[in-house]
Amino acid sequence: MKKLKRLTALMLSFALIAAAAFVVSGCSGSAFSGKRIVRISHSQSETHPDHIGLLAFEEYVESRLGDKYDIQIFPNEILGASVKAIELVQTGAIDYCVASTGNLETFDDIYQIFSIPYLFNSEEHYHSIMENDEMMKGIFTSTDASGFEAVTWLDAGVRNFYATTPIRTPDDLKGKKIRVQQSPTNVKMMEAFGASATPMSFGEVYTAIQQNVINGAENNELALTNNKHGEVAKYYSYNEHQMVPDMLIANLKFLQDLPPEERQVFDEAAEVCNRAERESWSDAVEEAKDIAKGMGVEFLEVDVTAFREKVLPLHKEILNENPKLRPIYDAIQKEAGSND
Repeated sequence: MKKLKRLTALMLSFALIAAAAFVVSGCSGSAFSGKRIVRISHSQSETHPDHIGLLAFEEYVESRLGDKYDIQIFPNEILGASVKAIELVQTGAIDYCVASTGNLETFDDIYQIFSIPYLFNSEEHYHSIMENDEMMKGIFTSTDASGFEAVTWLDAGVRNFYATTPIRTPDDLKGKKIRVQQSPTNVKMMEAFGASATPMSFGEVYTAIQQNVINGAENNELALTNNKHGEVAKYYSYNEHQMVPDMLIANLKFLQDLPPEERQVFDEAAEVCNRAERESWSDAVEEAKDIAKGMGVEFLEVDVTAFREKVLPLHKEILNENPKLRPIYDAIQKEAGSND
C-alpha cells in the first residue's frame, strides 16, 4: 500500500511538473467548470491543525470567489516531500505549500534565524515576534527572487527529542542518530548536542526509526500521533530546543497576477488560515499527549538548562557566519527583555 501511494504521488508530481507551463501561463482552469484550480500541498494528516487552517482558507476563498477558483488541498506529502513541494511552488506547478523554515534556509539564509536553538525564552515571546508584521515582512518576501513568498505563518509548537531510549541529559544523545530537517543549522545544532545528525524527509522518519536506521527525531507532540511515531519511539523529552514556525508559501507570479480585489481575498484567507490553525493547536497537543500515553509513550521532564548550555555557543557562530541575521536577532532579544 505504501509503495502504491508513493508511486501515485510520484506520478502526480511528474504530471504537475509537466503542467507547470500551463499553470504559469494561467491555463490551469478546469476543463469542466472553467474555474482556476488552486493546489495546496502539505505534509500532515487531515486531522492536523495545518489542514484545519487550510480548510478555513479554502472556505474563505470559495465563499467569496467560488465562481472563479477551486481550492484543492493535498495532505500527507501526496505531492511529494517538503523540499519537492517547495520546488513545485517555485515552478508554478502548484500554487501553495506549507514549508518548514529549516527547508526554506536553502532558498534564503534569513530563515536561518528560526533554527537558532533557544532563540525564544517562552512561547509568549515566540508568538509576539511572529505577530510583529514589520519584522516578518522582510522575512516573508526574502524569497521573491526564488519565485515564491510566505503569506502567513503557522504554529508548529515546541520541538523536543523523542527516541527509542530515554534522553534525560545531553550525554544521552552521544552516538545517537537523530533525524533533523534538511537545514545546515540543524545539523550543527545536533552535532553540538553530541548526536549524529541525519537529514531526511519527514515522511521517511517512521520507517527509519522502525528499522533502526535512526534512533529518534525531534519535533512537536503531534508527530507521535498524527504520524504515528509514538508506535516506534516511546520516550519524549521536553528539552525545548526550538520554537519554529511553518510557513504557508505561494507562487509569486500567481499572487502578482491576481486582480487587486482578488488578491485581497487571498491575503485575508491567509490570515483566516493562521487564526484557525493556531486556535486548534493547543487542543491538538493535549489530545496528542493523551493518545500517545495510550500508545505507551513516556513523557520526560528534563533539565532544560543543561541542553541550552550545550548549544548556546552556536548563537555567536551563526551570527558571525551570517551577519544579516544580527538586526533580527537583536530585536528578538530586546523583545525578550521587555517580556520579562
